[in-house]
Amino acid sequence: MVDFTIYSETNAPKGSEALLLDSKKRNGMIANLHGIMAEAPELLVAYRQLNDLFIASSLDKDEITVVWQTINVENNCHYCVPAHTLIAKGMKVDDGIIDALRNETPLPNARLEALRDFTLSIVRDRGQVEDAKVQAFLDAGFTKRNILEVILGYSQKIMSNYTNHLADTPLDSVFEKFAWEKA
Repeated sequence: MVDFTIYSETNAPKGSEALLLDSKKRNGMIANLHGIMAEAPELLVAYRQLNDLFIASSLDKDEITVVWQTINVENNCHYCVPAHTLIAKGMKVDDGIIDALRNETPLPNARLEALRDFTLSIVRDRGQVEDAKVQAFLDAGFTKRNILEVILGYSQKIMSNYTNHLADTPLDSVFEKFAWEKA
C-alpha cells in the first residue's frame, strides 16, 4: 500500500494551506481525510464544493444521510461510515435511521427505503438503472431533480471513499467511538 501523508496547515503542499486552515475553522480540526486530500488541492476543493452543494440540495437531512451512508456502506468505507455517523448525529438524524443504515437493516419508512434502493441501484448499476427502478423511485414521491441529486451525492462519496481505500485513512479520535465494519 502507498504511504500517504496526512498534512496539516504547517506542512501542507502549496495550494492546500488555506484549505486546511478553513477545514480547521469549519470543523474545529483537520480531518485526516482532508489532510490526505491536501496532496492534491484540487481534489480537496472539489470534495468540499460537492459537499456544500449536496447539503444545499432539495433533499432533507434524513435523505442526505441515507444517500451518504448507503454509498459509504456499499463501498465498505471504514472511515466515512463512522464520520457520517457523527455528522448525522450533529444533524439530529434519528438514531433508528443511523443504525439501520450502518447495519443494513430496514429503514423506518418506505420513502427512505426507496431512496436507499435507488441509491444502491445508481452505485451497483453504474448509472444504468432499469426504468422500473427509476419509476419506483418516482412513485415513492421523489422527483427527476432528486435523481440528479443522488448522482451529486455519489460523486462526492467516490472522492472520499476511494481516497480512504487507497490511503487506508486512520480514523480521527472523534470518530473512533463510531468505528464500523461491514457485517
